[in-house]
Amino acid sequence: MSLHTHEDDEPSDVAAETTGRSTRRLALVAVINFVGFVVELAGGLLFGSVALISDALHMLFDMLAYAMAFGASYTAERFEGGKSWSYGLHRLEPVAAFLNGVLLLPMVGYILWESYQRFLEPVTIEPWLTLIIATGGLLVNIGSVYVLQGDEMSLNERGAFYHLLGDAGGSVAVIVSTVAIAVFDLHVADPVAAVLIGLLVLASAGNVLRESTAILLERSPLSPEELQNELLALDGVARVDDLHIWQVCSQLTVATVRLTNTATTLEEQRAIRSRIHNHLTNRGIDHATVELVDGSDLDSDPAGSTKHAH
Repeated sequence: MSLHTHEDDEPSDVAAETTGRSTRRLALVAVINFVGFVVELAGGLLFGSVALISDALHMLFDMLAYAMAFGASYTAERFEGGKSWSYGLHRLEPVAAFLNGVLLLPMVGYILWESYQRFLEPVTIEPWLTLIIATGGLLVNIGSVYVLQGDEMSLNERGAFYHLLGDAGGSVAVIVSTVAIAVFDLHVADPVAAVLIGLLVLASAGNVLRESTAILLERSPLSPEELQNELLALDGVARVDDLHIWQVCSQLTVATVRLTNTATTLEEQRAIRSRIHNHLTNRGIDHATVELVDGSDLDSDPAGSTKHAH
């Protein structure tokens, strides 16, 4: 008797719920950082601190990044699209994250250029008022981190988190450099702090670009070899013929798998299928397409190995 089945899992409602939480968090963080940007920019221009201006620009680009991430998440959350859009617009998440990473690069160039100019021609700043504003900026970053922390973060939330860590480090650098100027009259500390902020921004951009590119180019988030061996260890699985794993966005992992099984009855086949789906779900796969075929051709491939795994 030939047994051949094909079964799909619908995308998890938990993923949609997580997307909604992510959208609200990103919106709140964007508003918080916009307020911080206005205050720091005004302070940097009034008191002549390039480090404070650099930190303000960092906050501005972060705010734009959060706004883009919010827009992508909000749209994906509400757009169903029907059959023409298999997974809605969830792909907007990695696209927005990639653009955010690219937008950070010109900001690094500006910070480094302005710092170089300050090395050549040091500028006198008002240290104590600058210190007050930089401390306020640090509190803004801490508040934003508090908003984001908690459940597992989406790609855009992780991108925001990296930005916030860079912002917090930038605020600390401004505070330290301002104290050095106030206590030791060391004006070179201001552009040095700005350079450090630029390097933090560059590291943030690298993290976001690497993670978003991995999703856009459909790099497997799990080891196909490990998952193949795990599936082969399940009772009733004789061979893994084809395996593909990829992510639509950071909250939606998809897999297709074709397996040869040893079932001789429909009841055994249902049990095997259930074990496979449960294992894939436990490995973080939200939407799985599983095809089972009978084992009548096992002798033609005694190795029982995977033909294709990606």
